[in-house]
Amino acid sequence: MARLLKVSTSGYYKYVKRRAATVLTPRQQRRADLAVKILDAHAASDGTYGSPRITTELRERGMRANEKTVAALMAELGVEGISPRTFKVRTTVVHPRASFPPDLVARHFDQGRPDAVWTTDIT
Repeated sequence: MARLLKVSTSGYYKYVKRRAATVLTPRQQRRADLAVKILDAHAASDGTYGSPRITTELRERGMRANEKTVAALMAELGVEGISPRTFKVRTTVVHPRASFPPDLVARHFDQGRPDAVWTTDIT
């Protein structure tokens, strides 16, 4: 084919490479459209929605989208939702009038000789 068209083989492959760089494949076009819709849904939620909610939002709008694809596109775009704060367990509530035993060794547990200081842990 290259001889018939009087084109060099390397010239043909350079043309194909240039064309691939400028013309979007259907898959690339779908991802670009999805990226625009993700940004729109994220902006509509005031920047709070993450990939699960944006996926649900896109499905409600009639677009088929996978949550992992949405998450990957959001990462590429640098867009992320606001995560809820993690629950922190609070186990110790100190009574305001509680009394504590005195620290007789001033936190120096190694006195240089055996059986000088004994400690324990109630947990």
